Amino acid sequence: MFHIFSLKKSILHFRISIKYIVLFAIAVLLITGAILFFFKPTYMVSYNGEFLGYVTSKSMLQSRINEFIKVGNGTNNVAFVQIEKMPEYKLCLLKRDMKTNDTEIYDKIVDTGIYYYKYYTILLDGAEKYNLATYDEAQSVITKLKEKDSNNIAKISVGEKYNTELAEFASVDTCVENLYEKKIIVQPKPIQRAATGSIGSSSNVNRGGGGASLGGLTLIRPVGGMISCRYGQQRGYYHTGLDIATAHGTPIAAAAAGTVSYAAYHYSYGNLLIINHANGVQTYYAHCSKLYVSVGQSVSQGQTIAAIGSTGNSTGPHLHLEVRVNGQAQNPQNYVY
Repeated sequence: MFHIFSLKKSILHFRISIKYIVLFAIAVLLITGAILFFFKPTYMVSYNGEFLGYVTSKSMLQSRINEFIKVGNGTNNVAFVQIEKMPEYKLCLLKRDMKTNDTEIYDKIVDTGIYYYKYYTILLDGAEKYNLATYDEAQSVITKLKEKDSNNIAKISVGEKYNTELAEFASVDTCVENLYEKKIIVQPKPIQRAATGSIGSSSNVNRGGGGASLGGLTLIRPVGGMISCRYGQQRGYYHTGLDIATAHGTPIAAAAAGTVSYAAYHYSYGNLLIINHANGVQTYYAHCSKLYVSVGQSVSQGQTIAAIGSTGNSTGPHLHLEVRVNGQAQNPQNYVY
């Protein structure tokens, strides 16, 4: 009898517990329903410590901001827009009669953006002369000067520019008219021959991977690896250097002795090192992960100056090597590799 009585008591307690659990669940559902009836889930947005308001969708606002960073507001020549910090989001409940201000918040954030404009400049002996809006216009200037057989065509090149202020652009015809230099024809002097009747000649080829001499200056390979992009016209742009792909962190050697004239981050080049050599020759080493030398420092041929990286406009670890003579880009494979 005692066991039967205990069993009945346990069953009674169990039923009472179930009853309370069900009542609690119903209360939770009623409270939740009441909250959702009067409130809606939203995101509170703050930027640089300042409360801006509420948005319905965090992902939608962030997607709009990311797209703005890529293309700006559609203004011509905008390369990208820099926004110092991203907004902070916090999930909260807002009364249903209160409105969100998604557009106002978006406008306040993008108004803090710094625009970077991309355009092209015509260089004469390395000095900037005229700015043009597109690469096709810049190349048109070069083409027309070549067709006119301008005497200074070898000293004229095209540079890519990024700036926070949009430059004043010149027309193609204005550039051609002001840069054209009539060629002066000079009668060649008679060749002075040696007593043997032959003309003296010599070659200077570096045994360690170098190439032809640049007015007495011979270059060595800064790094070993696979050539992933050659000098010259590519799809939609003109490549002013030679890309050598290799492992991240691989040491980069100075192609020749000289003095460092630039050692810093430079837009699409990423971490860039420029060395000035004799006879107006410069070598560029771009996309580095580390720079080991500084401006004004003298370096010797073969000295480790940087490390392979993928900074700037780069899709993988490699060295972008340029050879310039009096500011004019040359094909590095004429002298090395």
